[in-house]
Amino acid sequence: MKLILLGAPGAGKGTQAEILSARYNIPTISTGNILRAAMKNGTPVGLQAKQYVESGRLVPDEVIVGIVRERLAEPDCAGGYILDGMPRTIPQAEALEANGIDIDRAVSIEISDETIIDRMAGRRVCRDCGASYHVVNKPPKTDGVCDACGGELAIRSDDAPETVKARLDVYHKETEPLKDFYAQRGKLSSVENQPSIEATTKAITDALGL
Repeated sequence: MKLILLGAPGAGKGTQAEILSARYNIPTISTGNILRAAMKNGTPVGLQAKQYVESGRLVPDEVIVGIVRERLAEPDCAGGYILDGMPRTIPQAEALEANGIDIDRAVSIEISDETIIDRMAGRRVCRDCGASYHVVNKPPKTDGVCDACGGELAIRSDDAPETVKARLDVYHKETEPLKDFYAQRGKLSSVENQPSIEATTKAITDALGL
């Protein structure tokens, strides 16, 4: 099972990827994480990426795809994987295909911009360990205090309403067209956002026939 989760920032892709990864024993491949790991380990593509990062430039798609290809060649990906954070644009999706990186399904979590803005306003992150909470959907046991380490919970700057609106604009312009890209290939499943994390997981597994 080779999956991509699509959806606006705050749609719950990361949470759902984590659940599906644990349930079906397939790794979630986060492009941010593998980029950092490749640079740290000094792989040929990692060294290439490091030159861009250190000079403050964006890492080009072909380098990102090279790092993804390196990671997907590792044994734990033999039974499938979930791509997280890639592709974000049609050129990236085309580059993946051109490099022989194929997926079985792209699942799009459908959610309104208004719901996203309300949801992000309720997100809280621990200043110390980075654990994530939500005042409604996943509240800490003690208000404002991290369950894991006792650190202070704070609102991330990129969860402010004006920042969220800007991120949604970018999503609609650059990433949402991927739905048509995968629909044309018969690989798109759309899932309506559900009232709970568990219900959304069930909607995704139903859509995938699992």
